[in-house]
Amino acid sequence: MKALPFLKKTAVAITLAAAFAACDKAPKGDQATITDQQDAATAAGQSFMVDTADSKIRFTGNGVGKNHPGTFKLSSGTVAVANNQITGGQFTINIQSMDMEEEGEMIDTKLRPHLMSGDFFDAEKFGTAKFEITKVEPYQPTSGDTSLVEGANFNVSGNLTLKGETKNITFPARIELNENSMEAEANFDIDRRQWKMNYGNDKTLGDKFISETVNIELDLKATKPNGTGAAQ
Repeated sequence: MKALPFLKKTAVAITLAAAFAACDKAPKGDQATITDQQDAATAAGQSFMVDTADSKIRFTGNGVGKNHPGTFKLSSGTVAVANNQITGGQFTINIQSMDMEEEGEMIDTKLRPHLMSGDFFDAEKFGTAKFEITKVEPYQPTSGDTSLVEGANFNVSGNLTLKGETKNITFPARIELNENSMEAEANFDIDRRQWKMNYGNDKTLGDKFISETVNIELDLKATKPNGTGAAQ
């Protein structure tokens, strides 16, 4: 009977350890398809303005047992809508706005400056990134390919220009569209090496290894400008 307190403490310790370990696991997103740059879609119809104050892009990089999440703000953006369908659009990402979710001197004086350096985003030279829609099609899940985004209803393709490199990416998204507003949500993984971010991806580095996979969570909101008519 005296062993019970010890067992309880041990069980609690194991539970806490498991919880912290789970927090350090890399987040899982849909695997984005990455191809060469494509022609931009013709943006026909009504232009909706991206709400830059209420939209964001969250990213998570992962090392050995370490997650480093952060966010970027959007500088501007538009989404074109015709016949209740998205026909095109683009938005600009402010790389200089990077905000790390972790706090502390190491984050502020070492990690963030390193991410902003030429090893990663090279923000001094490439202060913005851009996403330009090339295609939006209905998403058809299959038994072996189901999006991790609840309610995903479209496949979105677009040219992502980052660090001077442009690649076309395709990922599932949940898009809700009505006469006056649009909301889009996506969660996908990309290989940072496709945009010439090769630092630290050699697995022989051991505990200094940095995964080539970066998780991206997109939360985009757009509204029709006041005083305009219904989407055509």
